[in-house]
Amino acid sequence: MKHLLSSMRIAFRALQVNKLRSALTMLGIVIGVAAVIATAAIGSGAKQRIQQQIASIGSNTIIVLPGSLTSSGLRMGTGNAVTLSESDAHELPAQCPDIALAVPVVRGGAQIVYENNNWATIIYGTTPGFLAVRELTLAEGAAFSQQDVDSANKVALLGKTVVANLFGDIDPVGQSIRIKNVPFAVVGVLDPKGQSPTGQDQDDVILLPISTAKRKVIGIKSANADAVDSITMEAKSGDRIQPAQDEAKALLRQRHHLAPSEDDDFSIRNMEEIFSAQEASSHIMSIMLAAVASVSLIVGGIGIMNIMLVSVRERTREIGLRQAVGAKTRDILMQFLVEAVALSVAGGIIGIIVGLGASAIISRMANWNTVIGLGAVTLAVFFSALVGICFGYYPARRAAYLDPIEALRSE
Repeated sequence: MKHLLSSMRIAFRALQVNKLRSALTMLGIVIGVAAVIATAAIGSGAKQRIQQQIASIGSNTIIVLPGSLTSSGLRMGTGNAVTLSESDAHELPAQCPDIALAVPVVRGGAQIVYENNNWATIIYGTTPGFLAVRELTLAEGAAFSQQDVDSANKVALLGKTVVANLFGDIDPVGQSIRIKNVPFAVVGVLDPKGQSPTGQDQDDVILLPISTAKRKVIGIKSANADAVDSITMEAKSGDRIQPAQDEAKALLRQRHHLAPSEDDDFSIRNMEEIFSAQEASSHIMSIMLAAVASVSLIVGGIGIMNIMLVSVRERTREIGLRQAVGAKTRDILMQFLVEAVALSVAGGIIGIIVGLGASAIISRMANWNTVIGLGAVTLAVFFSALVGICFGYYPARRAAYLDPIEALRSE
């Protein structure tokens, strides 16, 4: 320990003699560590953003879409066939023990008019259970009821984006809007949800009773008046999503009279699958960015090695004098190794500060969440020290094994 402290004092004095050169030597490490910290923060922020978007939809949400049937040898894609119905949605929670709730949904677009303002938006016709399945809450007003569905009442729930574009500062609850020249009473406003994982504005929406939407706005499908565009389900818990999917698949195949050899005429998706796909993409991108940033660390390490070799050459006579008065090989080795590690660690600490600042700037200017974890900071310090050891060892060894006589003769 005494030898180490002595080597550290000598090393720090040597670095202070050439402050500008020491600062320039650290520059590569500073840039490398800052780049790694910033890219890790961006990657973690992307992961958090995806998790928030999934949570805004509902982590236990399962969506059943129609389609995927084969006709005359031609396979139709999702949504190209009318294969789901309101009765399917009714039977799913009744016969599947792992499904808490299932709601039918019809979807369409329309121009909404309030006085002199108009706005094009997405319209969902559904039942009151849709709010629970999608974890929607009300900012003001009240939701429509099952009585509104049964009576096909002309009532509507508005998303915040629709409210902002139609009403501005006016309270929309109790106002009348027109959808395809049909008047609707606004009974409530939904709390904001933000973007979905697919980038859709979840607040740019109007919810109507499904019966009203079919009869007055979207229309009834001629092939089947009971048909719906999708069914949104909620599993009873997060660990019951897969059993719920399996139960739903078995029941729908039975209800649709599909033979074992026939393909499903529907498709089932859950939010975990979307999350996993997006998280994998985000993870790969973070690794690629970190790999590119790590090149700067290697370049910084090479810079340290080059400067240390120059330092050994400049201080050859000093090394010879130290050896002549009794300094051992390990003392010389330790001195130059400490210098290299000190340069690298100091560069790493400054790089962390720069990386934190860069992350904050990116977050503010790009409106992108950045999350800096303690693990990334610790790893950055560890790798900066490792770079100092790896790239500083060769110059330190070269200095330690100089011939004392030849070193003293040098000018």
